Amino acid sequence: MTGNNTARPSAELAERLRLLDAAREKNVSIVRVAAAKEQSAGEIIQKAANKALGGGIAGAAAMAVQVTTLMWMRTTMNYQYRYGTTTRQALAHLYKEGGGGLNGILRFYKGYLPALAQGPLSRFGDTAANAGMLALLDGFEATKNLPTFLKSMCASGGAASFRILIMPIDALKTTMQVEGNNAMPILKSRLAQGGPKILWNGSLAAAGATFVGHFPWFFTYNTLNANLPPPDEFATFLGHPTAQKLSRNAMMGFIASAVSDTSSNSIRVIKTTKQTHQENISYMRAFKEVVEKDGYLGLFGRGLGTRLMTNGIQGIMFSVMWRLFQDQMKV
Repeated sequence: MTGNNTARPSAELAERLRLLDAAREKNVSIVRVAAAKEQSAGEIIQKAANKALGGGIAGAAAMAVQVTTLMWMRTTMNYQYRYGTTTRQALAHLYKEGGGGLNGILRFYKGYLPALAQGPLSRFGDTAANAGMLALLDGFEATKNLPTFLKSMCASGGAASFRILIMPIDALKTTMQVEGNNAMPILKSRLAQGGPKILWNGSLAAAGATFVGHFPWFFTYNTLNANLPPPDEFATFLGHPTAQKLSRNAMMGFIASAVSDTSSNSIRVIKTTKQTHQENISYMRAFKEVVEKDGYLGLFGRGLGTRLMTNGIQGIMFSVMWRLFQDQMKV
């Protein structure tokens, strides 16, 4: 009897120890799984950050080349945004304002140094937001199957926020493009009236234009990239893999630029008018001045032809060079 009583507690103790060991092992397994998931999430975020950095650097490098080659067209476009002339009238006025000859050509490069900083920085923000956000969303089960337009919208929000940070550079560049030698006196006068905050004049419109322009650009680009035949099956008549890849990127860049520019042009007209005005004016006054002078056609159409041509060329150059730089960096 005593032996049975002794055996029973021993058996119960052994069973309890077994259950305790099993529970402990289960807890350890849960912790291991949680740690693995945490590490996996960390790896995803790190990958997204690397993708953003690489994509951003590639975009900045591509943009730096374009600043030098295409700035004369952008100066013409910004002048049209402000004063509402035709492309030919703007070209003639700016050339004459510079004094003709070499000086007339150099007039189109007023604001070159700020543009050399602002252009690549802007593209860095755009492409870093796109590449990084897509990598981040594609890395998680819950978000990897989101529609392309939602992924592009998330990237656009990041790009728009980045533009606000670099507005002072944009203000200097755009005012120099539009007003030439009068730019610095105008900026000094406005700084005396309103303080440093005037350097952010038009920032909301700039962010809005970036979002409205960035979203359709990358949505169109990402959609085309996802649905077009792969490079080795695209334009096979060209007969060379590199030519096929470049032509595919060029076509995507041109179409994306046309969609983007048409969507955001009116916001850019308001932004440039407010940003380069001799006085510190409101968005409503900028809107009224444009409409009173050129009507709604001017609001939506000022500089649009020049912008389509400029950004069509730039879109081709950018998408080709961006992809080339990305491939070189193995992003």
